[in-house]
Amino acid sequence: MILCVQGPRALLPDSQTQVVPLGVSVISSSSPRCLHNATKIWDPSKDLRAIASTFCYLDASGWYWGAITAGEAHSVLQGALEGTFLVRDSSHPLYMLTLSVKTGRGPTNVRIEYSQGCFRLDSSSPARTRLLSFPDVPSLVQHYVGSRRGKEVSEEDEKDSKVTPVPKECAVLLKLKRPLHRPQAFPSLQHLTRLAINRYTTCPENLPLPRPILQYLQDYPFQL
Repeated sequence: MILCVQGPRALLPDSQTQVVPLGVSVISSSSPRCLHNATKIWDPSKDLRAIASTFCYLDASGWYWGAITAGEAHSVLQGALEGTFLVRDSSHPLYMLTLSVKTGRGPTNVRIEYSQGCFRLDSSSPARTRLLSFPDVPSLVQHYVGSRRGKEVSEEDEKDSKVTPVPKECAVLLKLKRPLHRPQAFPSLQHLTRLAINRYTTCPENLPLPRPILQYLQDYPFQL
């Protein structure tokens, strides 16, 4: 049999008496700090949704060329008009995608950064931190196609696996005007009609169209 006997009362009130293991810090209930205000952890599933959504859009666009090299992109853009562009897989291990565009100085490659559900153009200029971010690559490209001023970026060598500062003389004015479609992915009549509708309305869901057609418009809500 175990006999339990009540011990002597504490000299201080119970509300101030705590038993704490050695080396463990205790935050008082009156402390203004709150344990629930810790840094919010990024949900990796958001990366999966953002990346999957972007590649779904790119597959439907017709101007995503997949795993072609910088040299192959240079060849197909060499005879194109200035402002013609395509998106391809990046050969840099730290990037997923690259924007290849024909500029006044010839074909140029600009890497596309991805971080926490957002895409933006890579740049070595001081204004890099002020570059806009977008939830998907078609939105990014559409923004710069609609910008008349263009954007100054730094030409990157896709063959170099190290990101190094680029001298100012390598800066080029980036103007996006028209996508270059893959020969085997030329847009269908349905897709061209969808693009035309998207160019003339920002709310296609309000159009008096059958539900399957409205869903088809929502599957690719871009103008190029």
